[in-house]
Amino acid sequence: MINEIKNDAKERMSKSINALKSQFSKIRTGRAHPSLLDSIVVSYYGSDTPLRQIANVVAEDARTLSLTVFDKAATQAVEKAIMQSDLGLNPMSTGTVIRIPLPPLTEERRKDLIKVVRGEAEQGRVGIRNVRRDANAGIKDLVKEKEISEDDGRRAEDDVQKLTDDFIKQIDQLLVEKEKELMEI
Repeated sequence: MINEIKNDAKERMSKSINALKSQFSKIRTGRAHPSLLDSIVVSYYGSDTPLRQIANVVAEDARTLSLTVFDKAATQAVEKAIMQSDLGLNPMSTGTVIRIPLPPLTEERRKDLIKVVRGEAEQGRVGIRNVRRDANAGIKDLVKEKEISEDDGRRAEDDVQKLTDDFIKQIDQLLVEKEKELMEI
């Protein structure tokens, strides 16, 4: 029973770390990367469709993304979705190809991005702590129902706390790396 709770907590904490990595990859660092546009959704024939299903996204060079739209009629909708995103990008269309030049990051924009990164990291920490809370509640229920002893319950809670500390350290390390990446460009 205790091992099931601990394994579930570890799995859910790992998912939180993966979600944070995904969020960090969407925060641009001045280099063009196709994953930068993963969060964009286009209104395509009345339904919201991910950009990747409507266009092929490639990095032409370090500062330019190129989109080849599969359906020429959707080009305007794709441009509009990119402009309305919070990425601050200005697409230029030439038929079915849309080029997106990435402006160089200013010092002010870097500081704003660092604030965003820190907010995402804190959300990750909150997610880890929520998993810890759920695991500890499960352990307390087992103690309450006399399925395990109080000593076993305390040891299990200590194990869950160690697991939590390890995952929080991983988040802190990811944050340090992302901040360094943002400031060195």
